[in-house]
Amino acid sequence: MRKLIRRHLPHSDKLREHKVFSLLGNSVLHPRLWHLNRHSAAGGLAIGMFCSLIPGPLQMLGAAILCIYFRVNLPLALVGTWFSNPFTIAPLYMVAFYIGRFVSGSEAKFQAPPEFDFHSLGATLHALWHWMLALGHPLLIGVPILAFLMALASYFGVKWAWEFHLRRSLVRRRAACQAKQSRKI
Repeated sequence: MRKLIRRHLPHSDKLREHKVFSLLGNSVLHPRLWHLNRHSAAGGLAIGMFCSLIPGPLQMLGAAILCIYFRVNLPLALVGTWFSNPFTIAPLYMVAFYIGRFVSGSEAKFQAPPEFDFHSLGATLHALWHWMLALGHPLLIGVPILAFLMALASYFGVKWAWEFHLRRSLVRRRAACQAKQSRKI
C-alpha cells in the first residue's frame, strides 16, 4: 500500500527547490510530515477530513497547521480536504444541520442551498455564506460533530485497510512459500 501511495506523492527533496517551501522554513519540510506509515497516513487523512468542513479557503491552511503540530502526513491531509467541494458541501452541511438539530433539540427547518453559479463566483460565495448563517445554531453545533465523526471514521478506516492489506500480503507470502516448499519435495 505504501508503494502505491508513495508513487503519487512528491518527494521532499524536490520540494526544497521551490521558493514557496524555502520561505516557510524546515517546519513544512520535516521528514515526519512526508513519511508514510500506518500512523502518519491515518492521522493525515483524519486531519484532512476534519479540516474539510472548515468554511472557505482556510481548509488547507488548517490542515497544514495541524499536520505540523501532530507530525502526520501532510500530502494526505491536503488531499483529504478535497472531500468537501462545491458538489458535496451542501449534503455535508445538511447532515451537519440535522446532527446539530438532534443534539440541540432545536425545531429549526433546513433551507435549500442557493444555486451555484460559476460565472459569478463572488455572488455565489456571498449567498452561500448567508445560507449558512440562516441555518444558525444547529449548523454551528453539527459541523464540528460531523467533522469529528468523519475524522474518526477515516482514521480507523485507514488503520483497518492498512492492516487488512498487510494480513492479505502475509497470507499470500506464506502460501507462496508453502508452494515453493512442496515443489522441492
